[in-house]
Amino acid sequence: MMVVSPAGCSSTELSPEEELHVIKSISMAAEPQATVGDTFCLVSRRWWEKWITYVTHNKKISTNDGPSSDLQDSNSSSTSKRPSSIDNSDLINELASDNSTMSIELHDTLQEHTHYILVPEVTWNQFCAWYGGGPKLARKVISCGESQTELTVEVYPLRLHLHLMPKADQCTIRISKRETIGALHKKACEIFQLNSEHVRIWDYFSHRKHALIIDLDKTLDDANVQMDHDILVEVIDDGGGVTSDVQENGFTKSHTSALVEPSKTNYSIAGGFSASKGVPRNDNSELSQFPSLAPAIKESEGPAIKESEDNKTLVSVGVSTRGSSGGLTGLLNFGNTCFMNSAIQCLVHTPEFARYFRENYIPEINWHNPLGMVGELAIAFGDLLRKLWAPGRTPFAPRQFKSKLARFAPQFSGYNQHDSQELLAFLLDGLHEDLNRVKDKPYIKSRDADGRPDEEVADEYWANHIARNDSIIVDVCQGQYKSTLVCPVCEKISVTFDPFMYLSLPLQSTTTRTMTVTVFSCDGSGVPATCTVTVPKQGRCRDLIQALSGACGLRQNEKVFLAEIRNHLINRFLEDPLMSLSTIKDDDHLSAYKIPKFMKNTKFLQLIHRRQELETGNARGSTGWKAYGTPLVFPVSCDATITRGDIQLIVHTMLSPMLKTEQGHSDFSDTDTSSVASDLKNASFEADPTCKENNGPNKQLNLPLKLVDGNNACIDLSVGEERTVRLPPNSLSVLLFIDWSPKLLQKYETHYLEKLPEVFKYGPAKKSRAEPLSLYTCLESFLREEPLVPEDMWFCPQCEERRQASKKLDLWRLPEVLVIHLKRFSYSRSMKHKLETFVNFPIHDFDLTNYIANKNNSSRQVYDLYALTNHYGSMGSGHYTAHIKLIDENRWYNFDDSHISLINEDEVKSNAAYVLFYRRARTDSSLKK
Repeated sequence: MMVVSPAGCSSTELSPEEELHVIKSISMAAEPQATVGDTFCLVSRRWWEKWITYVTHNKKISTNDGPSSDLQDSNSSSTSKRPSSIDNSDLINELASDNSTMSIELHDTLQEHTHYILVPEVTWNQFCAWYGGGPKLARKVISCGESQTELTVEVYPLRLHLHLMPKADQCTIRISKRETIGALHKKACEIFQLNSEHVRIWDYFSHRKHALIIDLDKTLDDANVQMDHDILVEVIDDGGGVTSDVQENGFTKSHTSALVEPSKTNYSIAGGFSASKGVPRNDNSELSQFPSLAPAIKESEGPAIKESEDNKTLVSVGVSTRGSSGGLTGLLNFGNTCFMNSAIQCLVHTPEFARYFRENYIPEINWHNPLGMVGELAIAFGDLLRKLWAPGRTPFAPRQFKSKLARFAPQFSGYNQHDSQELLAFLLDGLHEDLNRVKDKPYIKSRDADGRPDEEVADEYWANHIARNDSIIVDVCQGQYKSTLVCPVCEKISVTFDPFMYLSLPLQSTTTRTMTVTVFSCDGSGVPATCTVTVPKQGRCRDLIQALSGACGLRQNEKVFLAEIRNHLINRFLEDPLMSLSTIKDDDHLSAYKIPKFMKNTKFLQLIHRRQELETGNARGSTGWKAYGTPLVFPVSCDATITRGDIQLIVHTMLSPMLKTEQGHSDFSDTDTSSVASDLKNASFEADPTCKENNGPNKQLNLPLKLVDGNNACIDLSVGEERTVRLPPNSLSVLLFIDWSPKLLQKYETHYLEKLPEVFKYGPAKKSRAEPLSLYTCLESFLREEPLVPEDMWFCPQCEERRQASKKLDLWRLPEVLVIHLKRFSYSRSMKHKLETFVNFPIHDFDLTNYIANKNNSSRQVYDLYALTNHYGSMGSGHYTAHIKLIDENRWYNFDDSHISLINEDEVKSNAAYVLFYRRARTDSSLKK
């Protein structure tokens, strides 16, 4: 359709308002809906802004992308100046155009509304009639999307590199992705002047034959031919043989230096298509005052986008004109693949990986590593990464990569939901083995530290690791732990320095409960005290022990021993530090005992209190001894020789804080207490001769004690104090009864032993306000010393037995990229649980300097967040997304499968955050590993 100025007027005869009216008329006259094959033209945004300023009387135009400095200069004029001829030179890559057979080449990094504006061809023709200039950069409308019902302007047709064999000639062409394989075959034959009957074409990714392309009716898009794809044009002889010097691995015997290296484009921004449509959303935009000038297609939340009410516009009509820039390409979800899409987007947006896989990484592939995947996983990932970074792409389904994944990791086959972190772990490990530069791994036996300096041992371990493992994954993602194991029996200390790929940090639930426990001192150092502590509701016994240790003033050589009391007896000892606190009910009664920390081969004396009570149902009203109060616990060494007098002394020590003041120094001296306290530390009970000589005959010292022996018989310990006591050999605890007569009760404040409080007196725990959990707190919990779980016990080389050793991890060497996995999911035989805890993680300046055990490293260890995966919903039916920062743009995007949207930085944090990707901050003091 040809539109001219009114009455044949040229632009110089029209006022700015009349020019604007003409362009509006053209837009109104245009068909309301574009169709496949329609032509649109690129106009430099610089020129466009000058024209808009001219026709709107110098009113400043702004967009959400922000005006560039040169645009601000153009708008700063105080008078309306008519623009000169159209100049699209800033869109053209002159160097590539000079060296190309494709005539005019655009810069690979152009973005609509930032660098260019798309206008219908009829609008371009009118501009040319008024202003002249150019060059004309025309692009066609094509169909896209899964159903091919969406329309888009193909700003960047496919750029393909054709390699002719056996002549080793090469050529780069541009062709629409909606063209067929047959059209590509025909074009290749025309370029190289070949007989089409003697030519076949191959997928030649990374200069290796992958697959013969024979379905001539298939479109290039359907055949998954991507930007900068290498195509091998192979000439065959009349007999069907190949007249080629191509070797088995796909490389030629000669002329290899002439092969085109894969395109190296800027990996932070690029031009082309995107999953969203429209112009920048800015209510203050001057352009919005002219509905007919604003593009018709607005931003949308998904790939299927409705048209706005303003169908007739100055520029695009019913088509997606804003394309995915490099790195802003979505991945279609084709059956619960969001777990894979989110993980892939985080990896491909790791700058070190983007740079590596877009260059020629093929020489580093380890084709013969038995632990690898014959290079296939690395090639598939590299291919996928290049597609995602190529300009001019619309969202696509990574089916080929998924099939490779299922081949090497059957657990990810099918279309069920899987754990994104488990996939990440597999990919990092698999890519490492495929790209391991070490072809023949030497056998190296690691040595124990044996008292050597940590720095020497750590460097030795790292050198041994690198001698067997050397890849881009190790370079970027691997760090080093210091792992310390202590045998609980022989106290053997083993120090090793192990590599790690990521940190899996536990989440302490912010939902808490209060628990009340009475703490007893077995060495007579204080009266029983009631402690109320706050612990995680989903916590473990070790959390309660840690809280009590801080609340009761525990000394360095002491530890807390927990017991559950029922009917005035010890029902069970709570020894397992991993036991869930949910097994302890609010109406239970708990006691804790301060005991020496380093005693070996011990038994526990349980002092059970009894007093006379009237026996119910007895007609004569006789009395009997019944348990009451709270038992006391005292550890004794199985290797020590213990007499009845020793046990008397032990019980006096435990009861001494409760002795009434007027009796305090007549019946029991400070010397006696000190003697027993010393015995406690030495784990041996040799009675003080002075004490026995002075007090032995004094019957007031001999308490009414009865010990239950191995035959379940009671031994009276109030007589024969010199006689040795034989403790039952097959029992961890020994029952010891004390019968409280009314006379004895008068000497002690026994109320300390009575009325043991419930864990929580008033029933269900009150709801506490959920406080944000710091990422630093999670890290400290991860680095805290704790015993190994029973199924993962350590073989002690000194004991030559498996022991439940205590383990302490420390960070020694940190990687360039630190991956942190937040352990939101917990599994057991009976249930699966997800923690919705909000973790307050730093986006900037994540400082780990104080957590590094290597104190010789004086550099600051500071990291910045650049990507994370999110998990929403429940475990079975949840959904994964990714938040990713394009570092060079300094902007955050939400990657939700095929849909990509710009987000603010304050939207990055949520309680859905699952796997965090941190990159070392580039500071002056930062040093590499």
